[in-house]
Amino acid sequence: MKLKKILILDGHPAENSLSRTFAQTYADAARAKGHEIRMVHLSELQFDHDFGQGNYQNFKPLEPVLEQVLQDVEWSDHLVLTTPMWWGGLPAKLKGMIDRMFIPGRTFDTRNTTLAGLPAPLLSGRTARVILTSDTPGWFMRLVYRQALVRQIKGQILGFVGFKPTRFTYFAGASQPKEGIVEQWISHIAKIGAAAI
Repeated sequence: MKLKKILILDGHPAENSLSRTFAQTYADAARAKGHEIRMVHLSELQFDHDFGQGNYQNFKPLEPVLEQVLQDVEWSDHLVLTTPMWWGGLPAKLKGMIDRMFIPGRTFDTRNTTLAGLPAPLLSGRTARVILTSDTPGWFMRLVYRQALVRQIKGQILGFVGFKPTRFTYFAGASQPKEGIVEQWISHIAKIGAAAI
């Protein structure tokens, strides 16, 4: 098995959460197999998450914490993102981080385009795993919401800058989990962490 450089981003804005537990579980399992791990907890970062009136020619300089996270992304072979789904989307602070950090010249190239006419991705050659928690039942997420957030993360965020493939693990009923279910989820995360996928 090829050893990987793995960045794990706990994307929950609270200090204690299932997302943090899953991030640590994945990290422990992957590190035990010899993979190199870097961990970022969104709750510990202070930055302006409003992109504001900037544009691609005049965007806000990155705060040192965002610059470090972006360098960690560039360093990694594999990204693991743990996050809840809130109101059908990502938590505002996490979305703000993406808005601020995924900038031209670092994550995509507006001067060069793909065959589809999109900016060329600059983070190609990396893979990702997203561990998503929600209260929305899986069947409802698929049939009614048509996996909208999954498609956004996979195609319009991570895929846009070059992460392929992006795999998903989805846990529903996260606010009031049934007895014993969290332990099952943790066991599952440990397995995919050990496999570094």
